[in-house]
Amino acid sequence: MESFSDHVSLVVIRPLSAVLFVFSFILIGWALAWKLVLVHVPLVQEIFGLKKKQFKPKPPTRRLSKLYSAMEARNSTSPWLA
Repeated sequence: MESFSDHVSLVVIRPLSAVLFVFSFILIGWALAWKLVLVHVPLVQEIFGLKKKQFKPKPPTRRLSKLYSAMEARNSTSPWLA
């Protein structure tokens, strides 16, 4: 004959412990994935507001613009283009 404690164990404690085990397994897996992978994904960073976008101002003159400016200066002072 089953006792009351056997019935409680079968109906309440076992399912509750199984659900807690599954949730803890999922939680530990999520924490590991978060620490190892997800924190470094730019889309996840943007969604959770972890990293603000840094806008770098462009330098006033770049190498190619200096080159073209120098070429234009040479061409405008050249006597053959008049």
